[in-house]
Amino acid sequence: MQLDLVTVVVDEYDPAIAFFTGVLGFDLVDDSPSLTNDGRPKRWVVVRPPGAQTGILLARADGDHQRAAVGNQTAGRVGFFLRVDDFEATHRRLVAAGVTFLTEPRTESYGQIAVFLDIAGNKWDLLGPA
Repeated sequence: MQLDLVTVVVDEYDPAIAFFTGVLGFDLVDDSPSLTNDGRPKRWVVVRPPGAQTGILLARADGDHQRAAVGNQTAGRVGFFLRVDDFEATHRRLVAAGVTFLTEPRTESYGQIAVFLDIAGNKWDLLGPA
């Protein structure tokens, strides 16, 4: 058994793809036309960190209720955790790419950590080795 995908609700597909692939360095696994349950066009967009099994389904917000969730899918809590081998290099690269960090890097018992925002405004932990 494995967790295959999690959904991140975004405003638009293409800027989200650019952020996850160009800034975070994820792979674009799938970008296919699809349909909503009522037959309207949408896209099936999956990104995944290199070598990871679990991917992210980028879902464009459809309607006011979903638009209200963009950037607040976990009620203001950190909802996503990106573990990297080289914390310092990754942090520098993300800062240079304009990623917003909410905290300065610090060391905890479980490793190095800094909180950043994705393109939608969701909070992520950047995690490195202890």
